[in-house]
Amino acid sequence: MSAIPESVDDTEALLAAGHYLADRELATAVFLALRLRRPLLLEGEAGVGKTEIAKVLAATLGRELIRLQCYEGLDIADAVYEWNHARQMLAVRLAEAAGTGHELAESGLYAERFLQRRPVLRALHSVGGETPVLLIDELDRTDAPFEAFLLEVLSDFQVTIPELGTVRAAEPPIVILTSNRTREIHDALKRRCLYHWVDYPDAARELAILERKVPEAGAALSRAVVAFVQRLRQLDLYRLPGVAETLDWARALVALGCTTLDAQTAAVTLGALIKSQDDLGLVRAAGVDAMLAGAAAVPA
Repeated sequence: MSAIPESVDDTEALLAAGHYLADRELATAVFLALRLRRPLLLEGEAGVGKTEIAKVLAATLGRELIRLQCYEGLDIADAVYEWNHARQMLAVRLAEAAGTGHELAESGLYAERFLQRRPVLRALHSVGGETPVLLIDELDRTDAPFEAFLLEVLSDFQVTIPELGTVRAAEPPIVILTSNRTREIHDALKRRCLYHWVDYPDAARELAILERKVPEAGAALSRAVVAFVQRLRQLDLYRLPGVAETLDWARALVALGCTTLDAQTAAVTLGALIKSQDDLGLVRAAGVDAMLAGAAAVPA
């Protein structure tokens, strides 16, 4: 398990070691979250690299990554804990058969041996002092009651279980929350976190990311891909392509044996980049060949 970075520069280098090229503002937010032991809420469009930050921190710091993927209807039983009712019933029957039901009643059916820890409780129950990275991914997919439940976790790093009491983390985990902002996160939750908006990278940074993540694409193809994607983001699309789509498209072009980008190849591979029929129609109406010609090449 690696030590927490001592400075913003060290944090930037740590992320770069995991092939994540963060700008200064993001590296500062991550450093402060680590140093101050505060949860970090990352908002931004889909595909800009929010989730990847938690993965890279876990890998470079040598921590376990515990991921809670949020969805509509997520409840405490799936996210935090639940009781193993089958095991409790088995214990009751065995105790009755052995005539030790009174002993079970004294020790209780709601003991830790019957507790099933879900991601949040697992993150609070670190073993051997090795605190994990807890990723609460796409929080905006859940509802307000679940957000309210998280307030205790994010402020005090503890969970209150009515039958058992309060479970408090000996060492706070590193907590990263992400949101695609399909709905507004409540202010009470935001106050418990540091906050950073992860934006689309500029052309130079996106080219550096592509060269690091897909080096087999080569310089000429990488510059053409980034220039075209940057041009696409100027259109009024329903969903703009993120960095994840840029990487997917570059890998698809490499798989086709491309070393440069032409209009015909770009047109038939747009499905790796655009994931909406309406958006595909807008791009084709604008003219792939015209867009390709109008995209200023990214300087080497």
